[in-house]
Amino acid sequence: MKTILLKACFCVLAALIPAIMNAVELNRQYEELPLGTIKPDGWLREMLIRQRNGITANLDKVYPQVVGERNGWLGGDGDQWERGPYWIDGLLPMAYILDDDDLKAKAQQWIEWALASQQENGQFGPVKDYPVEPGIQRTKAEDWWPRMVMLKVLQQYYNATGDERVLKFMDKYFRYQLKTLPDKRLDHWTYWSLYRACDNMLVALWLYQKTGQEYLLELCGLLHGQGHDFTRMFLETEELGQISSIHCVNLAQGLKEPIVYWQMNPEQKYLDAVKKCFSDLRVHAGYPNGMYGGDESLHGNNPVQGVELCSIVEMMYSLEEMLKITGSTAFADHLERVAFNALPTQMTDDFKEHQYFQQTNQISITRGPHNFDNVYDGTSSLMGVLCGFPCCLCNLHQAWPKFTQNLWYATKDGGLAAMTYAPCHFTTKIDGVEVSISENTYYPMDGKIVVEVSMPARKSASIPFSFRIPTWTSAASINVCGETLSVEAGTVTVIDRKWKNGDKIILDFPMSIKLDKWYENSVAVERGPLVYALKIDEKWEKVSLDPSERKGDYYWQVTAGSPWNYALPFNVYKTPEKYFIVEINQEKLTNNWYWSPENSPITLTVQAGIVEEWHIYNGDTGPLPFTAQRSRVSQNKSSLVPDGKLSSVELIPYGCTTLRITEFPLITR
Repeated sequence: MKTILLKACFCVLAALIPAIMNAVELNRQYEELPLGTIKPDGWLREMLIRQRNGITANLDKVYPQVVGERNGWLGGDGDQWERGPYWIDGLLPMAYILDDDDLKAKAQQWIEWALASQQENGQFGPVKDYPVEPGIQRTKAEDWWPRMVMLKVLQQYYNATGDERVLKFMDKYFRYQLKTLPDKRLDHWTYWSLYRACDNMLVALWLYQKTGQEYLLELCGLLHGQGHDFTRMFLETEELGQISSIHCVNLAQGLKEPIVYWQMNPEQKYLDAVKKCFSDLRVHAGYPNGMYGGDESLHGNNPVQGVELCSIVEMMYSLEEMLKITGSTAFADHLERVAFNALPTQMTDDFKEHQYFQQTNQISITRGPHNFDNVYDGTSSLMGVLCGFPCCLCNLHQAWPKFTQNLWYATKDGGLAAMTYAPCHFTTKIDGVEVSISENTYYPMDGKIVVEVSMPARKSASIPFSFRIPTWTSAASINVCGETLSVEAGTVTVIDRKWKNGDKIILDFPMSIKLDKWYENSVAVERGPLVYALKIDEKWEKVSLDPSERKGDYYWQVTAGSPWNYALPFNVYKTPEKYFIVEINQEKLTNNWYWSPENSPITLTVQAGIVEEWHIYNGDTGPLPFTAQRSRVSQNKSSLVPDGKLSSVELIPYGCTTLRITEFPLITR
C-alpha cells in the first residue's frame, strides 16, 4: 500500500514557500489524498474490476477509429478534440487506484505526448485541422475545451506521482492563456468552453495552491468573466424552468462554477446561486435519482424524458469538487444519490455497453424517437457501444474511480474526513506512525459502517476523524471503542482522540421508508440513500446493426415481460411503514455484485393496483395519471383502479433495474 503524509496535502514544496508567504488563502474545507491511496473493497472493487475488464482498458480496441493510435493527442491525424482526453480522464485514476501497471503504461503514452507537445509560447496539444472524416472530430484542434480535460488528467497524474514536470508545464500554459485569451476568447473556436471554463479554473487554482503565483488569480478572474454567467443565470433568471434553455452536460459541469470562483472571492451570492440552482432544478426538472431531464437540452421533469450519461458523470465530478471546497453535507447526500441510483443502471453488468439516455419511468428500451430532444437515428435509449452520441462512450470512465478517490479527505487540522461511504481501505502516516484505516460496510444497502484503525503495537496517534451524518437518517449513532454517541442528521461529527491498534468506530445510520412527491403528484419511494423502483421482468434481445450506420455491430433492446402500470394506495404516502414489507437477503448482501434485478439484496413489497388506462405510448409510458390532492378526493369519487383490486408488487433499488417505474400515481380512494 502507498504511504502518504497527510499534512503534505495542505503544504507546498519547500522551495516554493517564499512565493506563497503573502498569497491569498483559498476557501477550501478538504483536500484529496494522493491518487491511488484509497483502495476499494467489496462491491466497489468489483465495480471497478468489471469496468476495467469491460470497456475502460479496451476502448482503444473497441473504438480504434477515434481513441486509437491515430488520435491527435497521440500525434496522429485522427480525432483532435475531446474524446481522447475524456477516456484518459477516467483511465488514469483507475490505473492508480487498482495499481494496474498495464493501464498506467497506457495512460503514460498520453501524458508523455501532451508534455512533449508544449510549444515555446506555452500552447500544447493538437494544433492542426484536417479534412472532414465521418465519425471523427478532426477540426478545431486549437479549441480551449479539450485542453481543459487534459489539464484535469495532468493534475491527477501529479497527485499520483509527484512528477514536477507537470507544475512547470502548467505554469507555462497558464501564462499563455493569460496572454492569449483577451484576443482569442473562450468561444473563439467553439462555445463549449464558455460553459466549462470552471474546469480550467479548478486546475489553475490547484496550481495556485502549489505555487502562490498571483497571475493565476488574474487568469481565473479572466476565465470567470469570459465564461457563461451561471451566477446571474441561477439568481436572476428563470431559465432552469424553461425547456431547452441550456445543454444538459453544460449545466452539470457549469453548476459548480460559482463555488469554484467563491474559493478566491468569497461573496455569499456565489453560494446562494448554487443553492437556488438545485432548488429550481428540483421543482422544474428534477428526478428522484438526483438528476434532471435533459436529452440533450434541459427538458423538464416528466419521467419519460432522458438523462444523459455524460450529465451523470459530470454532475458527480461537480458535486465532489463543491464538497471539497465547502464541506457541505448536502453535496455529499446528493453525490450518493446520483452515484448509487442513476449511475449503475446505465451500463450493462459486464461494462461492455452503455445507454446514452436513461428514463426514470422506463418500460422499454427500443429503437425509436421516444420523446427526446435528440434521438440519433432512434438509438439514444438503446444499450449499445456507439448508440446515441459517442461522447458518453469516452466520458463514462471517470465516475467510479473519482468517487473512490473522494471517499476520504485530509482536513486542515491534520485529520481525516469521511463524507461519502463505501467499502475501502488505505494507509497513511500521522505523527510519524503508520496508520491503516479500513472501512467495512455493505453501504448503501445497509446503514452500518465499521471503521477500524490499525498501527504497530504499543504505538498511538492523535487523529481528528470527521464523519458525515446523512440527512435522511434518524436516531443515528456512533460507537467509539464501546462508547455510544448520539449524533444529529445533516451534520459532521468530529471525534478527536488518541487512537491505538484495533480501535473501532461503528457508525449506525438507521434507514426508514419515505415517500416524496414528484411529477403530477406522483410519489417515489426512498430508503436511506437509495430510491426504489418497480421490479419488472426484463426480456433482453440482441439486435444486429448495419455497419453503414456507424453505431456499432449490435445493440440490446429490453422489453417488459410483466405489468408495469401500477398505482399505490393513497394512504401509503402518509404512513409508508404500515404498508411496505422490507426483506433483506443476507446472502446477497454479502456478495460483491448488487446491481442487477436478480442480485438485489433488498426487496420492498407493497400492495398496488393496475391502472388500465395507463398504456405504452411511443415506446414510453403514456401520460402519467395525475393524483388529486387529498382534499379533493371526497368531491372526486373516480379512481385509477375502479374495481379496487390490489395485488402485491416488489420494488428493488433503482440502480439494480434496467426497466422500472419509479414515480407512481396514487389511487385516490
